[in-house]
Amino acid sequence: MTNFHQKATQTLADQQFISPEQATEINNYRNRDFFSLHNELKILLYLSVIMFTTGMGILIYQNIDTIGHTVILCLLLVVIAVSFYFCFKNFEGFKKTETTFSNPVFDYLVLAANLLSCIFIGYLQLQYNTFGTHFGLATLVPTLVSFFCAYYFDNKSSLSIAISGLTAYIGLSINPTAILNNKFYDNPDLSYSAIGLGILLILWTVYSEKSKLKEHFAFIFLTFALHLISIASIANLFENYWFVFELILGLSTIYFYFKSIDYKALSLYFFTHIYAYIGLNVVLFKIIDFLSSKIILEFYLMLAPIYFVGSILLFTKQIKNFNKKNN
Repeated sequence: MTNFHQKATQTLADQQFISPEQATEINNYRNRDFFSLHNELKILLYLSVIMFTTGMGILIYQNIDTIGHTVILCLLLVVIAVSFYFCFKNFEGFKKTETTFSNPVFDYLVLAANLLSCIFIGYLQLQYNTFGTHFGLATLVPTLVSFFCAYYFDNKSSLSIAISGLTAYIGLSINPTAILNNKFYDNPDLSYSAIGLGILLILWTVYSEKSKLKEHFAFIFLTFALHLISIASIANLFENYWFVFELILGLSTIYFYFKSIDYKALSLYFFTHIYAYIGLNVVLFKIIDFLSSKIILEFYLMLAPIYFVGSILLFTKQIKNFNKKNN
C-alpha cells in the first residue's frame, strides 16, 4: 500500500499537478507512524476540570436544602485537601524559573483545587458571613490563594484567575459589558483604578524580568494591563479632559507595540492596533466636529470610504507582515 501511494504521488508530480516540494511533504507525512494527541488531551483535561467544578456548583445549588451546608462545606474541603495533597506530593517545589510537573495532569489538578477553593471561600461568606461586612475580603482571599497556586506550582491558569480576582477586588469587570453598561461613565473612579492597576501590572512585569521571577508570566500580565489601560482610556475620551486619556492611550500603544514585537505575540499586536485605531478615530471625529462649520459635509462623505477601506487594508498588511516576520 505504501509503494502504491508513493507511485501515485510521483505520478501527480510527473504530470505537474503538484510540485516536487509538495510531493516530498506528502511522502514524509505518510511515512509517519504516529502523531501526537498532546494538545487534544490538554483541551479535554481543561474541559473536564471546568465541567467538574461547574457540576459541583450545580450540585450545591440544587441540593442545598437536603444535603445541608456543613456537609457541603466538608465535602468541598475534603476534595480540596486531597487535590492539594497530590499536587504538593508530585511537585519539585518553588523555583523562580519555569517549572513543570512530571505529569501535566497535575497542572489541571491545581486548577481544580484553585477553583474549588474559590467556591469554598465564597460559600463561607454567602452562608455564614465569615468576613462580616468586609465583602472585599471574600474576593481578596481567593485572589491570594490563586496567586499562591500560580507562583508556587507555576500555573498560568491560576494566574489568570488571580488577576481577575484582583480587578474584581477594586470593582472592575474586564469585559465588553463594562463599556456597554456605562460602568466607567457612571463611576469615573473605576477608570482611574483600572489605569492604576494596569500600570502596576506593567511595573511588576519589569520587576519580574529584572529579578528573573517567573519571567514567562509576563505575557499574561501584559495582556491584562493592555485591556485595562486601553478600555479605561477609551471610556474617558468623551470627557472634558479627554486629551489626558488620549495621551495615556498613545503612550500605552507605543509601549505595547514594542512589547508585542519583543514577545512575538500576535494577540498583543492585534489588540494594540485595535485600541489605537479607536483612539485615533475619536480624535478625528473631534477634529471633524470642530471643522464642521468650515468644511462641507459632502467632503467628509467622499473621504470616509477611502479612509476606512485604506485603514482596513493597512491593518491587514500589518498583521500579515507580523506573521511573516515571526514565522
